[in-house]
Amino acid sequence: MNIAGKKLLKSLNIVLFKNAKNQFHASVVAPSSVQMTVRDALNSALDEELARDEKVFLIGEEVAKYDGAYKVSRGLYSKYGETRVIDTPITEMGFAGIAVGAAMAGLKPVCEFMTFNFSMQAIDHVVNSAAKTFYMSAGAVNVPIVFRGPNGSALGVAAQHSQCFAAWYAHVPGLKVLSPYSSEDAKGLLKAAIRDPNPVVVLENEIMYNLTFPMSEEAMSSDFVVPIGKAKIERVGKDITLIAHSRAVQFCLEAAAEMEKIGVDCEVINLRSLRPLDEETIINSIKKTHHCVTCEQGWPQYGVGAEIIAKIMESEAFNYLDAPIYRVSGADVPMAYAKTLETASLPAAHNVVKSIKKSLNIN
Repeated sequence: MNIAGKKLLKSLNIVLFKNAKNQFHASVVAPSSVQMTVRDALNSALDEELARDEKVFLIGEEVAKYDGAYKVSRGLYSKYGETRVIDTPITEMGFAGIAVGAAMAGLKPVCEFMTFNFSMQAIDHVVNSAAKTFYMSAGAVNVPIVFRGPNGSALGVAAQHSQCFAAWYAHVPGLKVLSPYSSEDAKGLLKAAIRDPNPVVVLENEIMYNLTFPMSEEAMSSDFVVPIGKAKIERVGKDITLIAHSRAVQFCLEAAAEMEKIGVDCEVINLRSLRPLDEETIINSIKKTHHCVTCEQGWPQYGVGAEIIAKIMESEAFNYLDAPIYRVSGADVPMAYAKTLETASLPAAHNVVKSIKKSLNIN
């Protein structure tokens, strides 16, 4: 684009940003908003909370001297030193155990897994130690810890590095589980997680790290937090409710834009919090639209979508449904390495569009 074109877009408060496929999208933003990548939003949250509370520290593989495997912790080691930003050997069970013990002793660790696939090495500490200790100690011992890192499918990393663990961790009493979509989500939810006295799992997405979103003036404040347990309506609509978390929110927004061309008005809910789940927002939306589609990158069986559907069926919202609820998810197979098979195994906007048309009986 030439200089004149860029000036015109700027004068209209229109910003271009790239998605994961390097396609340009236009976004109209408020004049006061700032553009920030999800990566930088997470970095900002860590920086602000390390500065705010000396009990907070970051621990994990390559988080310090290398500035993080995905550069989320860029600059923090040089600013806060080796006692606050701590490199570890490649031993998830080891450093997760150290972090949980530190939390029991009164510190506030942020434990980074290079990918949540590797958290399987440490799941005993996450589930049996962090999640259960407050209950088993009759409230005498808090475990204020955050487990964070990329979750779900990346690109070209095959079956052992592409799983979504949202349903796994959201299954566990004693854990809070967050799944941000935008930069504001990433910053506000991570800050809320660090300040929470309970163990919190923050499921990020590697593909989202480099995407840019507008940040409001409020979100740029060091006091900004996103309330845990509160969903966000990303797009208001009246014909059908689309419910998603993390990267799947983008698929729903793209599907909504496509359906708008034929006069279908979709409401898109960004869950943000998987445990606790904002049932009120979901129920109120369905009472308005009477139709629903869920979307996630994880496997379908016993998944997040399955739980949402169960909640709806057991609530007053069931009486407002005019059609069955449809799920869009990853394929029920281990992730293939081949690019074509990988693409076929993951949901996309066209899958959401197909389910919307099925729900609304549109050919």
